[in-house]
Amino acid sequence: MRIDVVTAFPRILESPLNESMLKKAQERSVVEIVVHDLRNFAHDKHKTVDDSPYGGGAGMVLKPEPVFEAVESLLAERRYDEVVLLTADGETFNQRIANELSLKENIVFICGHYKGVDERIREGLATREISVGDYVLTGGEIAALVVIDAVVRLLPGALGDSESALNDSFQAGLLDSPQYTRPADFRGMKVPDVLLAGDHEEVRKWREAKSAERTANRRPDLIEKSLSESGKHEV
Repeated sequence: MRIDVVTAFPRILESPLNESMLKKAQERSVVEIVVHDLRNFAHDKHKTVDDSPYGGGAGMVLKPEPVFEAVESLLAERRYDEVVLLTADGETFNQRIANELSLKENIVFICGHYKGVDERIREGLATREISVGDYVLTGGEIAALVVIDAVVRLLPGALGDSESALNDSFQAGLLDSPQYTRPADFRGMKVPDVLLAGDHEEVRKWREAKSAERTANRRPDLIEKSLSESGKHEV
């Protein structure tokens, strides 16, 4: 996969993209991530990428010219499956969308900033608009990192354990079960015996039960959603 990120603030992305799993995935050639400074596509002496909104009001709006030029320069080089605009009023990001995007080959992310983007960017460039939640961030850079991290970890070879991502919370519509590691007894808090006995089938059953229990206690809405999507009803 190749991911291109268009942003007016590329330094926000530098450290996260060069740490932990994202760094290793790039080193293993699982993914290529290229960040493009939007200001390189502004041609006035001040490298202006924003302006005040028509009609008045507070805040600044990303101008269409540099964004169009940046994205069109990428589209001229290769075919992209999605041009994603990170925006507070986009579709709410979830595991289903992460799974969908992980099957793509080339993706462009446009990071909104300031008050927002000129509407013509949505109309003329974006194929998909994504929000990471019902709250407002200063810009789309952090949102882009959230989406990129969730997508890349699903790619074959990104994680050391190929099954790890498949067992994550939300993959099966439920939260993950509790996890333990050494020592088996820490300050009187002991690891459940079933995890120490070596019976893989019993471990699987325990994890399934704990996953369902945790989801019911913490996110009952996920169970309701699963029942609704499957056409079942609670009795």
